[in-house]
Amino acid sequence: MAHVSSPRPTACLALADGTVFYGRGFGATGQTEAELCFNTAMTGYQEIMTDPSYAGQIVTFTFPHIGNTGVTPEDDESIDPVAAGMVVKWDPTEPSNWRSTEHLSDWLAKRGRIAIGGIDTRRLTRAIRQQGAPHAALAHDPDGNFDIDALIAAARGFAGLEGMDLARDVTCAQSYRWDEMRWAWPDGYPRQTAPKHKVVAVDYGAKRNILRCLASAGCDVTVLPATATAAEVLAHKPDGVFLSNGPGDPAATGKYAVPMIKGILDADLPVFGICLGHQMLALALGAQTIKMNHGHHGANHPVKDMDTGKVEITSMNHGFAVDSQTLPKGVVETHVSLFDGSNCGIAVQDRPVFSVQHHPEASPGPQDSFYLFERFVASMDAKALVS
Repeated sequence: MAHVSSPRPTACLALADGTVFYGRGFGATGQTEAELCFNTAMTGYQEIMTDPSYAGQIVTFTFPHIGNTGVTPEDDESIDPVAAGMVVKWDPTEPSNWRSTEHLSDWLAKRGRIAIGGIDTRRLTRAIRQQGAPHAALAHDPDGNFDIDALIAAARGFAGLEGMDLARDVTCAQSYRWDEMRWAWPDGYPRQTAPKHKVVAVDYGAKRNILRCLASAGCDVTVLPATATAAEVLAHKPDGVFLSNGPGDPAATGKYAVPMIKGILDADLPVFGICLGHQMLALALGAQTIKMNHGHHGANHPVKDMDTGKVEITSMNHGFAVDSQTLPKGVVETHVSLFDGSNCGIAVQDRPVFSVQHHPEASPGPQDSFYLFERFVASMDAKALVS
């Protein structure tokens, strides 16, 4: 029986430690360097790829069925994919979903994002967990020509996310109003026509569905760029201020964001932060943040509410965390991860100021934490009654 040689690999993933994975490329051709992480969500690959919090990262999907429902513009969390690339076990199949408008591979190709299939994602995930999130180079060449030494050198040359301010890269260029609410059958995204509270949302990489949740909760939302000052925020006379999710090192972004947040705190307004916004609120209150070994990325992360004892299943995406040991007096830990005990929420005692590490808008993922938007609105209601 004649030996049949396997097809030549058309994509290559090289790690900084010299480990090399070969597979089949799809999406765009070329090369990119980034930090490599893994995501454990079983749904929402399009929302994950367009989540601005993934700037500077290549995402390994532990769930093998990626691409099987295609893509639709309705599910984009930002205008284009932000994650640098994607790694999957199985090549994407033809999409099978009534909402699909495009094949995943074509969608990635049009937007300049490289992907690789045919990878042993279990082995890769174990390596990330044991050794920490590595720096990696991902290349796609239909002819299968790769300079492995150059790829490894490129991976080693990636600067890393520590000390990197990526919020400037993904924030909006100018302020805008937002009134689109959460998707509802059969009409899609309705508009908020009777808002109760004016909210300024500071965009460090905000996902669209977070803004939709604010609008659905009754907020008239004005989005400002990450570099907005306290004076610019307060000029809108908001009833509350929202600090969004985003990518990069919170300490780097905090160089300009923390003074703004301190100014908002001095104005005694209700404040709600998510993800990067949570971390920078903690910095403004006097705490510190730390880089995690491999971060938390997925839609199935258990978080305990320390007040009620209730366990929420949450959507997460972060590589940095608030060091709960550094929380100052008057700031309490409200949520913790049941995976590793890391901080997932804080609140200022006797003030309407709180934040969480997870993404409560559930795009993608579970809806256990929607109540946080209602809590933010309730804090503005209470403030209005007092004043």
